[in-house]
Amino acid sequence: MESSRADFSTILNRILDTAADNLRIAKILIQLGLDPNNVTYDALFSRLLEIVLANITLANMFALVGAIFFVATLLMQTMVPLRVANMAGCTFFVAFGALSGNVATFLLYLLLLPINAVRLRQMLNLIKKARIATVGDTSMEWLKPFMTERRYRRGDILFKKDDAATEMFLTVTGTFLVTEIGVELPPGRLMGELGFLTPNKRRTATVECMEDGQVLTITYERLLEIYFQNPQFGYYFLVLTSQRLLENISRLEGTIAQEKAGRQTTAPDNIT
Repeated sequence: MESSRADFSTILNRILDTAADNLRIAKILIQLGLDPNNVTYDALFSRLLEIVLANITLANMFALVGAIFFVATLLMQTMVPLRVANMAGCTFFVAFGALSGNVATFLLYLLLLPINAVRLRQMLNLIKKARIATVGDTSMEWLKPFMTERRYRRGDILFKKDDAATEMFLTVTGTFLVTEIGVELPPGRLMGELGFLTPNKRRTATVECMEDGQVLTITYERLLEIYFQNPQFGYYFLVLTSQRLLENISRLEGTIAQEKAGRQTTAPDNIT
């Protein structure tokens, strides 16, 4: 065992002697405090160990832990743990910047801390309110921070049946009509969510603005982004849209039942 180790050390020493003949490598060895004409594996290892031990400071330890958290963020597949790991890494880098007197590092990671905190809070609220929505509150208020505002006037067509579907709507003010089934959508109702779930991404009905109003929109690409960042959100969104679909089916069945009852009452009148 000792002979094999001695042979390995001899090989490394020969490699070092050959490398020391290179001018650039010789300069590096001189900067490390080694003699290029008399460099050995043991001497190089000892010198590197001295440099490492000399640089073990509290500031550098904070930087090392921060770097570990940064690498961890690259391995995260979901957004919430990624934000948590990023905030932890930023905290250690802030400490490193303060202890080492590196103002740029200190300010950079100090600025990143609240940004990550705000985004983490948004994601946690998103998941929390989606859970609440599945037990009865089917409003989509919790999705508003991710949506953009748009206004419509009476007579405007938001979209027509069989149009390409690219976004979902949430009514805020005004009244909108689903023309095919004659259903009015008051504020707080969802529109266009089925296009996100259908394979051909086509509108299943036409929606017209009956009273000047405001809506919030979110693209399907943004919905997919939120889903992949939080797969749990995808489950709750599917539950919500299923509830909406069941409500529409119940409303349609009620309308059909009323029409049928109306026809049955008018039939005896016609006979008489």
